[in-house]
Amino acid sequence: QVQLVESGGGLVQAGGSLRLSCVASGRTFNSYVTGWFRQAPGKDREFVAHIDWSGARTYYVDSKKDRFTISRDNAKNTVYLQMNSLKPEDTAVYYCAADSGRTLLGDTRPSSYEYWGQGTQVTVSS
Repeated sequence: QVQLVESGGGLVQAGGSLRLSCVASGRTFNSYVTGWFRQAPGKDREFVAHIDWSGARTYYVDSKKDRFTISRDNAKNTVYLQMNSLKPEDTAVYYCAADSGRTLLGDTRPSSYEYWGQGTQVTVSS
């Protein structure tokens, strides 16, 4: 089992930056990728990015990769999402998610992830 705790959300003006953190605990050695998703009210959960446990391989959707950066600190069991040049349409609850060892890099489906954090709210004002 894996436990995930997100933090770092908040209220920022358009053009500002935030860094989200996801601290993992439990049997994380069974997971291959850790990802970030977001969900706005009334919308489907949307894939943002993920990273493998070595930190060597990452995947972003095209609309996010120029402004968002995913990284990992193995010593702290923590995955980060650095978000720059934030826009009002980035407003959502952001979730950290981990797979159980069989999700391929580039898989953007929420159903491919077994473990989820509680979410952290990001609000971008115009």
